[in-house]
Amino acid sequence: QVQLVESGGGLVQAGGSLRVACAASGRTSSSYHMGWFRQAPGKEREFVAAIDWSGGVTDYADSVKGRFTISRDNAKNTVYLQMNSLKPEDTAVYYCAARGRVYSFITWVSGTTADYWGQGTQVTVSS
Repeated sequence: QVQLVESGGGLVQAGGSLRVACAASGRTSSSYHMGWFRQAPGKEREFVAAIDWSGGVTDYADSVKGRFTISRDNAKNTVYLQMNSLKPEDTAVYYCAARGRVYSFITWVSGTTADYWGQGTQVTVSS
């Protein structure tokens, strides 16, 4: 079992920056690919960014490329999402997710499934 707890969400003006973090407990996070998904009101959950178990491979949704950066610190069992140049359309609940490293990273980032989910943290970008 893995428990994921997000933190760092909040309210920020357009053009601003925010960093959200996800702390994993239970099995070591290096056993998992880690990612961030988001869900805006009235919309389906969508992929945002992911990083493979080693930290050597990352992937991003086209809508956040160049603005968001995902990273991980396996020693701290924590994954981060640095969000810069935020836009109102980035407003959503951001969910941390974990997928076992036995699964293909490339396949995982093309969908919205996960082995474990966090409870979510609200990010609101005002115009």
